[in-house]
Amino acid sequence: MRALWHGRVRNPPTRPLSACLVALQDAVCEQIAAYQPQAAAIEGVFFSKNIHTTLILGHARGVLIGQCARQGIPVYEYEPRRVKQAVVGFGGAVKDQMQRMVMTLLNLPELPQEDEADALALAICHLHNRTRLRLSGIEPL
Repeated sequence: MRALWHGRVRNPPTRPLSACLVALQDAVCEQIAAYQPQAAAIEGVFFSKNIHTTLILGHARGVLIGQCARQGIPVYEYEPRRVKQAVVGFGGAVKDQMQRMVMTLLNLPELPQEDEADALALAICHLHNRTRLRLSGIEPL
């Protein structure tokens, strides 16, 4: 396994939500055009004490899923515990463990940011689950 690209979409805190979602969609379009992925993996819905943050993340998920669907890219959803199990071997792993294992598995020159490590871990989890998905007939979102 190797990471072809990883990064973050940065939006200024003063930018309206609608403009942030457009920037996210544009960034996803650029990466799809550049790398032509065969599938996408996304973190399962989770609950947070901060409802505002949860709603914003829901909007972002919708943009990502919608753009992948528009491009004909199947999207698979994985719960955080399953991702941790696939990458670290323990469903209760902490962020630091995930970052270090992602760095090791992908032979990255430096520790990825938390969000980047999460995204890379989702990709690793999906790669580990491809055969199981195919054999069980699990459909993407």
